[in-house]
Amino acid sequence: MSLGRLIQGALGNPFGSAVSGAAFATINEVLSGYRSSDGGIARPSRYEVVILPPTGSATNPFTSLLTATNGARDVSLKCESISFPGRNIDTTPDTNIYGPTREIATGFSFAELGATFQCSSDLREKEFFENWQKASFNANTWAMQFYNDYIGEIQIYLLDEQDERRYGVKIWECFPKNIAEQSLNYGTINEQLKLNVTFSYRYWTNLGTEATLPQALGDRIVQRLTDTGNYTVQTFLSERTKSYHDGGGESRPKFNGISDGSFSWFLHIQ
Repeated sequence: MSLGRLIQGALGNPFGSAVSGAAFATINEVLSGYRSSDGGIARPSRYEVVILPPTGSATNPFTSLLTATNGARDVSLKCESISFPGRNIDTTPDTNIYGPTREIATGFSFAELGATFQCSSDLREKEFFENWQKASFNANTWAMQFYNDYIGEIQIYLLDEQDERRYGVKIWECFPKNIAEQSLNYGTINEQLKLNVTFSYRYWTNLGTEATLPQALGDRIVQRLTDTGNYTVQTFLSERTKSYHDGGGESRPKFNGISDGSFSWFLHIQ
């Protein structure tokens, strides 16, 4: 037996052990979560897609076709498959440390979103996305349109067994970047024609925890002023017991350099 094992047997493990102890959960505890009234499993076949196309430019004749009655709703109902989008944290190695390197976040990015749609006999779903793409350029002059003229929005929801929305995401500033080719052949007699569309978008948010994000500029300004007012009031209350004596020996509360007018103004916006 080696000397190291003899020392470890006599002194124990000098670095400690985190293995001993009861299991985190038993199989019955895991299954009970699925049996509860608010539990169950998430089924990928129960979902809802809401496509909100852009209003477009008044000078582009194809944009009016996007807002036709029930056009976007009918296409949304024909969405056969779609994915919840992912998010990637961009990182770079942090080599300014001793020992193993670590990755530090430098930004974030989003991958494109793909969806498959069932096609009607008149291919109205394909024409819908073709018209959406035409909102990005003028078919007569080939001039590109403004960004806000062709960006729309997509909402994706996960439904439970009672068709209640349990989770949802909002795809911001999206447009159909690619409409895939559709193959035709005599061997597919009993199959339905499908359409694959790839969407480009700027970012997505969780409708459950980020429903009010991002805030408009005016709202951010008001929030900033409110936060400043809260800090000012807290500072005043924490420092109100401090005092200084003026020339006449009168005791006054200390405002930390904030005038009465400033404090009253901050108090007003509260």
